[in-house]
Amino acid sequence: MPEVEDATLTFATGQLRVWGTDPEGLLEQLQAVADKVEPEAVISPLVRSKSVQKEDEEEEHALLPLFAGAALLVIARFMLPEGVPALAGYCAAYLLLGWRVLKAAGTNLLRGQLFDENFLMSVATIGAFAIGEYPEAVGVMLFYQIGEYFEDMAVERSRSHIMEAMDLRPQSVLLVQPDGSELPIPAETAQMGDRIVVRPGDRVPLDGRIVRGESQIDTSPVTGEPVPVSVHPGEDVVSGCVNLSGLLTVEVEQPLETSMVTRILESVENAAAAKPRIDRFITRFSRVYTPIVVVLAALVAVVPSLLDGHWAGHVKTACTFLVISCPCALVLSVPLAFFAGIGAASKQNILFKGGSAMEALAKVDTVVMDKTGTVTKGEFRLQKLLPVEGVEEARLLALAAGCEIHSSHPIARSICVAAEEQGISPVAFTSLKEHSGKGMEAEGVLCGSRALLAEQGVELPQLPPSAGAEVLVSENGRYLGALVISDTIKPEAEQAVKALHSMNLSTVMLTGDRAESAQAVAKAVGIGQVHAALLPQQKVERLGELRKAGHCTVFVGDGINDAPVLAGADVGAAMGSGADAAIEAADVVYLTNSLSAISESIRIGRRADRVAKENVAFALAVKLLVILMGLLGRPNLWLAVFADSGVAMLCVLNSVRILWKRS
Repeated sequence: MPEVEDATLTFATGQLRVWGTDPEGLLEQLQAVADKVEPEAVISPLVRSKSVQKEDEEEEHALLPLFAGAALLVIARFMLPEGVPALAGYCAAYLLLGWRVLKAAGTNLLRGQLFDENFLMSVATIGAFAIGEYPEAVGVMLFYQIGEYFEDMAVERSRSHIMEAMDLRPQSVLLVQPDGSELPIPAETAQMGDRIVVRPGDRVPLDGRIVRGESQIDTSPVTGEPVPVSVHPGEDVVSGCVNLSGLLTVEVEQPLETSMVTRILESVENAAAAKPRIDRFITRFSRVYTPIVVVLAALVAVVPSLLDGHWAGHVKTACTFLVISCPCALVLSVPLAFFAGIGAASKQNILFKGGSAMEALAKVDTVVMDKTGTVTKGEFRLQKLLPVEGVEEARLLALAAGCEIHSSHPIARSICVAAEEQGISPVAFTSLKEHSGKGMEAEGVLCGSRALLAEQGVELPQLPPSAGAEVLVSENGRYLGALVISDTIKPEAEQAVKALHSMNLSTVMLTGDRAESAQAVAKAVGIGQVHAALLPQQKVERLGELRKAGHCTVFVGDGINDAPVLAGADVGAAMGSGADAAIEAADVVYLTNSLSAISESIRIGRRADRVAKENVAFALAVKLLVILMGLLGRPNLWLAVFADSGVAMLCVLNSVRILWKRS
């Protein structure tokens, strides 16, 4: 029985949501309660099976037609007597393996999409039946299904890893009851005016106004700004942000369907809809190859027949030509090239959601990335001490650490950590006073923002713009200096950007953070262009400008605010530690959270694309030779078989090299 994570009992008066861990008895117990309370109550379990079980079931369903079709082919070829019994076996195998191809060809034909791989395979295999080459017709469909199966298997395996990396907790809120108790309810059922509790560490589920409690809010998932914001009663908070410290009671001002998170997800859908569909390589190839083959076959059938009148013989030659030219090796080897690429990438903890994403990544010329959580770790560190003349750095740090020692704010913690690492003991103050959102005061010492020191009458010198958050310190009205705290750049970031530039790729940063911080990080790692202080929709607009200029882009991000631009880029790549919305919108997921994975994924994508084209060139060269021999009246059956099956196997071996050879 699949694992039951929670269930909802629906009564005439409302819903009761229950969480449980007993997979055997939870549903039965709930139904028993429902029967006693209300005979017509409906129990609606939210059931999630284990990903491995689902994956195995899907693979089993995909393999059944393959095995059955292959078995019928063998039976018809070697066990059934020639004539009607064998023909019936071939027809059954052909329909079992090829009905999807025939259906797709018919559907596309009605839509005016004539020349694709489905149409060519349909015409060629029907021609094979017309001239009595039944095994050839069934073999083409069998090889095609094998190729599709391998690519689908790679995609499903990759998706199962992605699902394991995502946070799948149910979206719920803690509703404050009239008696003060808290009741978990689905987020979509909360209404305007309801009061909900947001605990430390929880993500704010709905837009609202704080009515009780004070805390620090991490707004980076929505705005990209890494510095937490102090919030107090009367201030607004938006969904998607993370409550870092205090317990908050929030009055709902926007229901789920109009909250910030929903608006961002709608932007994701709009961006994804506006994103041009990337056709598979074999589809693009077939648009050129198919009309050429069909026209040549028609000429082979018509022109000689008009000259000598032997229509039957020349039509049979044309059908033979179609069978020989059918891209059996192509429809198998091209998906296998990308299957091998997906497998090679997964060994590097790079997960692709499909072969088309890998094809698109091979054509990328511009890498666009977010800052916080992508180029940086999202962790604050003390970067600089800027004491005035006559003040020691150790003294400045000791005073600041003494003021911040009891604070849970990330900036305060970074100051205390820096003092501990340098072996500096914080000054022991007997009394501390917090100036909300501005800083701390302790026995004549002020530690906080410029606004705090200015309102206390401290004369400040002209300070240059800072690339990070500034914490200013004064003692008895005298300014002592400043501490600069900023997000920590990932250690591999500079080398990763150099690797991208060595591959002739341009680099661009799109971030919601302040311009000074963004410029400093970009300069440190070598990113070419920077666009800062952007809202999610503005990121999409900037990306659209790059694409209109003719650039093929990959965007790398991790936050909820990155989801729309991830969906709108030619290729979206998400860090594995990022938000669910970002992972869902992305085409590629980097489980390592390392920037070096970008260049590695592009190398693998380019190599898979190159191998696919090598396979096509080799298969076409052999087929061309066989076709010419057929047109000259010297068709060789064994050479024709090699042009199909032999070339397919050689292309498979060429594709498998991707798994072991580094790009």
